[in-house]
Amino acid sequence: MSTNADLLLIDSFPAPIDTRLKTLFTTHQFTTPQELSTIAPRIRGVATGGGSGLPLAIMDLLPNLEIISVNGVGTDQIDLAAAQARNIRVATTLGTLTDDVADMALSLMLSTLRNTVHNDDFVRSGQWSTQQPPLARTVRGRKVGIVGFGNIGQAIAHRATAFGVELAYFNSRPRPESTLRFEPNLLDLAQWADVLILAVSGGPRSANMINADVLKALGSNGILINIARGTVVDEAALLDALQKNIIAGAGLDVFQNEPTINPAFLSLRNTVLQAHQASATVETRTAMGNLMIDNLVAHFDGKPLLTPIL
Repeated sequence: MSTNADLLLIDSFPAPIDTRLKTLFTTHQFTTPQELSTIAPRIRGVATGGGSGLPLAIMDLLPNLEIISVNGVGTDQIDLAAAQARNIRVATTLGTLTDDVADMALSLMLSTLRNTVHNDDFVRSGQWSTQQPPLARTVRGRKVGIVGFGNIGQAIAHRATAFGVELAYFNSRPRPESTLRFEPNLLDLAQWADVLILAVSGGPRSANMINADVLKALGSNGILINIARGTVVDEAALLDALQKNIIAGAGLDVFQNEPTINPAFLSLRNTVLQAHQASATVETRTAMGNLMIDNLVAHFDGKPLLTPIL
């Protein structure tokens, strides 16, 4: 590597990734904009997570920034237009987390339909000796609608096929490589589906796309699964739908205002909640972190990025 460039770390990273970053670069952990001001002109690269991104106010403080390398696939917290205008390169870890995120979608679907989490509580609390838990719902034969049919959406469909479900998808455009039914109208897909799985990208275009009308269309037997972004769902509408049994339940890995989520979720018995853990395995987080670093190395060595966005 030709340079020991100054790098701003927005997030913290697992120990092996942090060690590699510090070996290859001169790293600075972001604290406050005020503390950043003294080193800002030296910063040439940023390492960050998909949830944190790089706020425009911070980007504007870095006059010599050349690259933002994201440990994730989300770029909704990065002003890509501003980055492009300044010729700042942006890279993600696209492809490394597809399998684990798809697995989490199926795990949440199964847990929600089969009452797995609540049955665990039922056994541990000693209730089994005096009563029987409520019946769950079968998976086979369910109609599963997938919202967003990129790599992750297609991986979800591939896994779901093994469970004997019917599948259809909503996307910005049909995918000719897929034999599944393309539904161009989100409301129609929700009305058809028993389970609606969200795998759409975050950002302004998808903000609050799952609103009260979509939830009403999903109906009182419907299940919502979200492994996309919390911003995709109108949370006030979702909480109302869960509290009033407008839908049957939800399996949620992501929320608005993470990690300080709306406390109303915590008392709902018709939900399975995760702490944004879809890609959180040792293997995937290691692969993601290394690819994030590899993109930085490629840039500072004057080579093409491995997974560029800009």
